[in-house]
Amino acid sequence: MVGAVVRIIAGIKKSLRIDAPKGTVTRPMTDRMRESLFSSLASRIPQARVADLFAGSGSIGLEALSRGAESVVFVEANRDVVRVLRSNVERIGLGGSIVAATVESFLSTTRDGYDLVFVDPPYPMEDPDVERIVNQVARILADDGLVILHRRFDQPKPVTTLSIMHERRYGDAVIWRFEKDNS
Repeated sequence: MVGAVVRIIAGIKKSLRIDAPKGTVTRPMTDRMRESLFSSLASRIPQARVADLFAGSGSIGLEALSRGAESVVFVEANRDVVRVLRSNVERIGLGGSIVAATVESFLSTTRDGYDLVFVDPPYPMEDPDVERIVNQVARILADDGLVILHRRFDQPKPVTTLSIMHERRYGDAVIWRFEKDNS
């Protein structure tokens, strides 16, 4: 069940190719978006503890590992997608743990503090569900951590207890960057 091929943009595994699951189950972030996003996060990646929620192919978490993240947990519920993800993680060979569960289940049980949490839910996911997840992520975020949310540009910014730091549109997509309000 392999579809498109995606490449690692930079770091020690630069240009290595990973598989994206076939069909419309996932929609990997474009190379241009990942390159821009990771360039803006360059100083935060080394030694970061990362959670890649709705991981799909793992392109986000694998990019973070290639650029020096300490650890990445990949969370994906679709069994067919998990098979492709597992193959990608093994092929890249930089570690990372895979949690084959729903994001909601993972968030209800994890106690770890993450420096970066990437939230890339399927576009059809209802807005209230996305808001609930982003607000649950706040609980597992390190004090100076960031949440990166990828959605379609015409979907509303979630109402959250987190503070928005940055918003950037890429064609038909938008990436919001949130942090804890530590005031």
